[in-house]
Amino acid sequence: MTTPDSGPGMKRKEGMRRREGQESGSRSDQAEMPYLDRLLDIWECSPLLNEVFAKARRLEPFPYYVGAGCLVQTVWNTLTGRAADYGVKDIDLVYYDADDLSETGETRMDARVTKVFADIPFPVDLKNQARVHRWYHGKFGIPLEPYPSLEAAIDSWPTTATSLGARLERTGEWCIYAPFGLDDLFTLTLRPNKTLINEAIYLGKSAKWRQKWPELREIRW
Repeated sequence: MTTPDSGPGMKRKEGMRRREGQESGSRSDQAEMPYLDRLLDIWECSPLLNEVFAKARRLEPFPYYVGAGCLVQTVWNTLTGRAADYGVKDIDLVYYDADDLSETGETRMDARVTKVFADIPFPVDLKNQARVHRWYHGKFGIPLEPYPSLEAAIDSWPTTATSLGARLERTGEWCIYAPFGLDDLFTLTLRPNKTLINEAIYLGKSAKWRQKWPELREIRW
């Protein structure tokens, strides 16, 4: 179902994808519908994100999302009365290409995307989630099986609030993947997602975020 156009070329798709096994249309899902409306209001009012969503389509035909960081931080900034771009360090883009797991392929894609985003005042952090298992253990000391999909990658991101991906389709409809819902995002709650990370990684990220957004509430590991 879609609502009336909320802006040029934008339609709202009422709903979001959750983690497999979580029921869509459940009572908790319905309770979060106001959060979904608020989320889209915030994103649509951000000139930066409007540009990011439009430019990110250059990743097609690969499955892709604008991920975590700038999406979540824009919401935190709105909720805490800060400037929309406060604390934004980069633009996270993720895509899935299982046919090319080479570093060269990812570098080539990164160069292409960097060119498209040249007029955006933040660097782009682009990752092919199909090849994360090739470097994750070396960087973090944690073994990782290959992700079978882009959504499986987002399922393992460090916190429930930041496990979030979104894109604005050419049809003007939103595609949002929020495997743990939106409650923790809108209640400024940092809750560990223990699917992959360890306590040290969680505490490090939490400390970094709370230094910029002291209103965030950390849930103990």
